[in-house]
Order: sequence, then structure tokens, then C-alpha cells
Amino acid sequence: MNIFYNREGIGDTLLITLKQIPTEDRQVERKGNVARIFSSNTNETVAFNIFEASTYFDIQEQGVVTLSEELVNSVNDVIAKAEYSDQLELDLSPKFVIGYVAEKEKHPNADKLNVCQVDVGGQTLQIVCGAPNVDKGQKVVVAKVGAVMPSGLLIKDAQLRGVDSFGMICSARELDLPNAPQEKGILVLDADAEIGSAFFK
Repeated sequence: MNIFYNREGIGDTLLITLKQIPTEDRQVERKGNVARIFSSNTNETVAFNIFEASTYFDIQEQGVVTLSEELVNSVNDVIAKAEYSDQLELDLSPKFVIGYVAEKEKHPNADKLNVCQVDVGGQTLQIVCGAPNVDKGQKVVVAKVGAVMPSGLLIKDAQLRGVDSFGMICSARELDLPNAPQEKGILVLDADAEIGSAFFK
């Protein structure tokens, strides 16, 4: 789940994204100031838009809004009063974690891409990576789906040249680390880095 608010850019509307689906599969229904976006195929709720947001919330941030229990509870209250049965679940687990590249294979449709199986502690993510230095056996930094990069990029489920990818293996520059090298390549961590632990403490 990601929440965005930019009053100057898009108006007084809180945008809540739960899942990415193709635009052609999206349907919208609205009750008062709450719009529910859902899949026309499955009826699964994938997003909410709350209009006139400043009448419900005191949000000072612009862009990605920091998630908190208080905010999610307030959003759930607005959704319930609009007579929707959905309730948002707060996930404060770290989105930048240490992963282990368990497998690496060449992408079947792209010479410069590799398909990696990355253990992030408790689950293995398939991630397509274009870094020239990625290799099996490395400890790396993984931006999981839902992570927001320092550049503002939101990490989403993706498909790269026909292969599904669920996250990103990061370079030091993408993580905005001090003295990051400018040449292409992921950040490779020391062997004693703990798989699944948060990278940013």
C-alpha cells in the first residue's frame, strides 16, 4: 500500500494504491467523496481516491505520505462511513532489505538482462536485473514492491521483456548513498550481512 498527496499538483485528493493492474481492467465506483477502483475481472479493490482530503486529514507532506497507524485508521474510518466494506491493512515492514542471490540465469529475450532468484528472508523473489556485476552468491540490497526510491520512483510488480520481476536489486547511487560510484553496478554487501534484515536502520 502506498498513499500519495499533492495538493498543488493534483488537487485535494488522497490517492491510495493497493495493487497495480492494467488500466483497461480498471473500473470505478464513487460514494460521496470516496471512489473505489477495482478490477472488472475479479472485483478486487486495487485503489481508493478520497476527494476533499483536507476535510478529513491533516497532511503536511507532498508526494508519498508516511504510513502510520493513526493515518490508516483515519482512512479506514472514512472508507467505512462511505459504506465500503474494505479495510486497509498497515504494513510497516522494511521495504529495503538485504537479499541473497541464490540463482542467476540469462534472460531468454534480452542479452543484457539476468533473471535472479533472491532470498530476502522467508521468501524468494524473482527479480530481473540489468547490472553487469550481479552474480549468484552475492549479498545485495533489494527494494521490495511498495518501496519508494530516493528519486521518488515507486517499485511495482513489473514485466521486463516478457519475464515477471518483483522488486529491484539496487546500486549505491540508486540508494543515494554518500560517495556512491558513478559506474553501473549493484551494491554488493559483505558476506556477513544478515539476509532479510532492514538495510536502512
